Amino acid sequence: MTRATDHHLPQPGAVRHHSTVNTVEKSDLGASPFAALGLIPELVRAVAESGYTDPTPIQQQSIPPLLQGRDILGCAQTGTGKTAAFALPILQLLYGQKLPAPIEHKPARHPPAQRKTRALILSPTRELASQIEESFRTYGAHTGLTSTVIFGGVKQGPQVQRMRTGVDILVATPGRLLDLMGQGFISLRDLQFFVLDEADRMLDMGFIHDVRKVLAALPPIRQSLLFSATMPPDIEALAMTFLRNPARVAVAPVSSTAERIAQSVYKVGKNDKPKLLAYLLKDPSLSRVLVFTRTKHGANKVVKQLGDAGYRGEAIHGNKSQNAREAALAHFKSGETRILVATDIAARGIDVDGVSHVINYDIPNEPESYVHRIGRTARAGAEGVALAFCDWDEQGFLNTIERLIRQRVPVVTDHPFASAGGGRGERTEPAPRPNQGARPSSPSHRPPRPDQGSDRGQRTDRGDRGSHSSPPSHRPPKPTGRDAGGARRGDGPQGDRGRPAAKPHGRPSGGGSGGGGDRSRGAAAGAQRERTDRQLDWMKRIT
Repeated sequence: MTRATDHHLPQPGAVRHHSTVNTVEKSDLGASPFAALGLIPELVRAVAESGYTDPTPIQQQSIPPLLQGRDILGCAQTGTGKTAAFALPILQLLYGQKLPAPIEHKPARHPPAQRKTRALILSPTRELASQIEESFRTYGAHTGLTSTVIFGGVKQGPQVQRMRTGVDILVATPGRLLDLMGQGFISLRDLQFFVLDEADRMLDMGFIHDVRKVLAALPPIRQSLLFSATMPPDIEALAMTFLRNPARVAVAPVSSTAERIAQSVYKVGKNDKPKLLAYLLKDPSLSRVLVFTRTKHGANKVVKQLGDAGYRGEAIHGNKSQNAREAALAHFKSGETRILVATDIAARGIDVDGVSHVINYDIPNEPESYVHRIGRTARAGAEGVALAFCDWDEQGFLNTIERLIRQRVPVVTDHPFASAGGGRGERTEPAPRPNQGARPSSPSHRPPRPDQGSDRGQRTDRGDRGSHSSPPSHRPPKPTGRDAGGARRGDGPQGDRGRPAAKPHGRPSGGGSGGGGDRSRGAAAGAQRERTDRQLDWMKRIT
């Protein structure tokens, strides 16, 4: 959705009815593009109070058929407005059949009937589940409908109590949902709407077996939706097992990167990455920065290095408790923390307005992750900047990413920590030993000032002020030139969930400049091109 102002979504339950900015005249509701999609005034009002004026393509494609009762098979990345695309019509359809209000003048002999769970949204991660439920509360502020979220990693008592009270809409992760269903605390027999969100992520995280168990517990008559950032054959096959003649909608295949994201890569030795990060953070345009590492240990290490350099950062990854993760995310959203360091667990789960820069401190070994990572900026129509730190060992990963996105990422050469071979000119083969390159002899290089990202939201950075030296005022250098390097695996063999980060079927897995590594990279590139071509073919079939 396109916003009229830069105001961020209100906190759950805090829709500002009396705010001058967000007051919406009834006469304006009927003229809203959202009203033209068939949405009722209660929802149009909530959308307008949130600052949105125009629906996104995925909303335009999804809302009308959902209101007509059709199932949906949707291909859309996060950041496209996908949550509102299914939340708004579900709220409307539930609102049309909501329970009657109790009669106040008659004393009730019996407690009111418990609300039945009529909508279930299944999400792969805790963070994403929380944000989906927050969206339902925000958009449903004027409907009287209730919602809650359940996930693992926290005590189940409060969640059980909320389910005993009864809710209309339940957002859940698969594990905790099945656990509470097994204990008899959750029944899905009255379910009318089922949404499987981030289906490809479910597959990647090994949740498909749990998803099938949930599907088996659903009533046969219901309206079902599946959304996925990619549409591999396994996901499309799963969709056909529970969707009935779905309407197919799609925007932005995974190989596409947002046009509003200015991408660049810094060739830097592994040991110089902390210094480069601290150097870039002197620039105040890096106002809200999301830093991605490949491993949990790496995330913690970066936070410590930032602290040593005088910057406050917090980490979010799978080894953090749920309370710690929620606190870190809340601090980042509010601006209390300027820098959030995350593993890929957050790549699809963080939806924060005003992320000015995404920094790939470690190049991801799965090219799709790069797209999802940089998609954390340039949201809601704003602009953003994506920077990548690439050492010799990660060049193969960068090559694969460029094949996926079908473009070269410009190289920034004018910085004090540029690796040998990272200058202007054509690609070259790596040195026999992928050591960090020598620093320039002169320390007087101008610091780059990445393109200014648009500040979405009213939040400003309140952290880190007064703790750094004044930022340089030089103009940014233009990223030019290309070079190349080896393709050995980067820092650490473990992914975020404790499993090998690189899968053994064709992904880049080492080799330096040897023939075996080249063959592996060639196979990976071929497989990736095939996946991308299938995705584009799928888009063509339905559009």
